[in-house]
Amino acid sequence: MNFLTPLFLLGALAIAGPIIYHLVRRTTRERTSFSSLMFLSPTPPRLSKRSRIEDLLLLILRCLALGLLALGFARPFLRQAQIDDPTAAQPKRMVLLVDQSASMQRSGVWASAQERAGAVLRRAGPADQVAVYLFGRQATPLVSFEDWNRTAPGDRVALAVARLAAVTPGWSGTHLGNALVTAAEALAETEGKNLPGPRQIFLVTDLQAGSRMESLQAYEWPRGVELFIEPAKAASPTNAGLQLVADAADSSRAVDAPARVRVTNATESKREQFKLGWTRAGTGAATTFVGAALDAYVPPGQSRVFTVPLPAGVTGLEQLTLQGDDETFDNTVYFIPPLQQRTTVLWIGGDVAEDIKQPLFFLRRALSDTPRIGIQVVAVAPGAALLPNDVAASSAIFVSENVPAATAGALRQQALEGKTVVFVPRSAAAAPTLAGLLDVPTVAMEEAKPANYAMFSDIDFKHPLFAAFADPRFSDFTKIHIWKYRKFDAAALPNARVIAKLDSGEPAVIEIPVGRGRVFVLASGWHPEDSQLAVSSKFVPLLWSLLELGGGIATVPTQYSIGDSVGLRSADAATQVRTPAGAVVSLTASAGEFREAVQPGVYEATGLAGSRPQRFAVNLDPNESRTTPLSMDELEQLGVPIARTAAAATETVASKTVLQGIETENRQKLWRWFIVATLAVLLIESALAGWSARKASLRTQEVAP
Repeated sequence: MNFLTPLFLLGALAIAGPIIYHLVRRTTRERTSFSSLMFLSPTPPRLSKRSRIEDLLLLILRCLALGLLALGFARPFLRQAQIDDPTAAQPKRMVLLVDQSASMQRSGVWASAQERAGAVLRRAGPADQVAVYLFGRQATPLVSFEDWNRTAPGDRVALAVARLAAVTPGWSGTHLGNALVTAAEALAETEGKNLPGPRQIFLVTDLQAGSRMESLQAYEWPRGVELFIEPAKAASPTNAGLQLVADAADSSRAVDAPARVRVTNATESKREQFKLGWTRAGTGAATTFVGAALDAYVPPGQSRVFTVPLPAGVTGLEQLTLQGDDETFDNTVYFIPPLQQRTTVLWIGGDVAEDIKQPLFFLRRALSDTPRIGIQVVAVAPGAALLPNDVAASSAIFVSENVPAATAGALRQQALEGKTVVFVPRSAAAAPTLAGLLDVPTVAMEEAKPANYAMFSDIDFKHPLFAAFADPRFSDFTKIHIWKYRKFDAAALPNARVIAKLDSGEPAVIEIPVGRGRVFVLASGWHPEDSQLAVSSKFVPLLWSLLELGGGIATVPTQYSIGDSVGLRSADAATQVRTPAGAVVSLTASAGEFREAVQPGVYEATGLAGSRPQRFAVNLDPNESRTTPLSMDELEQLGVPIARTAAAATETVASKTVLQGIETENRQKLWRWFIVATLAVLLIESALAGWSARKASLRTQEVAP
């Protein structure tokens, strides 16, 4: 028997009252008539026993009434088989997501995560299905549902715990959105497989503010999938991070310019004084600086940018280190200065290089070297043979005069293979060269000289060649006067596209695709004899756009983040990449990307096109330094329903037991029978007490006469 309010059983202590009452021995009230008492001295009656219970049956009835009354107020009930929710007995399908990003390397975080994950696994029942995923940039299964089901029920938890113990945090960023979507999709696949039990996701993470959740913005969370968060706590909230402030790809910054870095200090940090400087590659954070170190003062919750110059006379420095921080996982960045890219432009024409009236003179000045790009202009006479090396190295080919048919055929072959050929005829006599480039019998071309001058009137600013001038501030071409040009019928050329016209309606610039490459035809040259284009501010951007379209000035990045794909131009032989740990990864000749940059440091690729090694640096995702805890409201705003933790679920089970007890007691109502029994006992006691009193009265009356 169970009691809903067991404290009322203390009322049974009132049974002591009747017992004490019956144990109290009162002086007898009986009187006996005697003739004379004058010669007797008063003597109190002697008792044979100091305490003697009289009327035992009355005492029992009175104690029984009090006991029954206490039992009735305690609301007793007989416990029955527990009736659970039908879904409670169904096996659960769970996905355990364990954060393996770089921020989990903080002191105490990974140990806390393993403890939390182990506790979740031990709560799994024999019929439950569990999968364990590790996530950083992507979520990867550590224990799949198939692995769990193939293992004996008694060994499943040990299998998952052992595999978790064998892994350590990595270096990737925290892409929390991708991980949650992967886990939700894995559970959503079971919706139509006759598995009606609960579907739950247990997320073990430090839940840092730098977690990326963009994937959740357009994702509709599946119904019935619950998310439980098991936070992993860090031993100390202090953390300062170091990130490289990279320049844009089109920046004109010098190769030997000082490096710029950003130091970010956490809001809860207890430190604000740091040291910043160059260290030797491969050494840890607690090492000696090379050259003078900078004093970096960064208050908690703020970030500041510092310029760190290279020490004079020291080479081979590729690592910047921050000292004075408790957490060192994000205190090192690797820096590879951008290399100057070399490219070649081939000019075919009879120009004199230093003649200020010739197109070649302006071409050389416009395509001068920059800190990022070095351009070599190779001039070849129209009738000279083309050198294979010059043709192969060129990113763009300019033709200004008529060339032999063999040369025109060779240039067409280069266009078919992807090169850009720019045809800028000095006169209409160069029409046979254009016919050879396009592989057509003839091209009709004639000289045209307007009465005054011609202008650009209709330009397609959506084309990549003129896209740089699309802004209204730069789209005015009316100040460029054209003194003479070549007239031709663009409709007669195969697949020709007019991207600029003159005010006379004649084509000024046309584009003709040839194989994987293209041929641009300019009706007028840029030298003073033809037009004012060379002295215009539009001339230099226009030539650089032509080089970009030919792929000749594609910037080769030297800075990447963990997990980025590194583009490599493979040579015929296999490309090899040496990692910071010294391992060598071989890529096939057809592979154009390196996807195994999973460790921060400096990588070196050999066997590339041009046989020049390519060095690049890989650093942490800057968001990993944002270790301030993330508010759960941000997840809920993205449509992710967050359930209570397992501890709260245990309290829910206890509450359910109490509610079931109340329901059972209300259904049985045993307290009514105890009240009825109490009333019956009191009636019997009252009747017996009255009978005893009457009997004693009669006995007294009989003695009195």
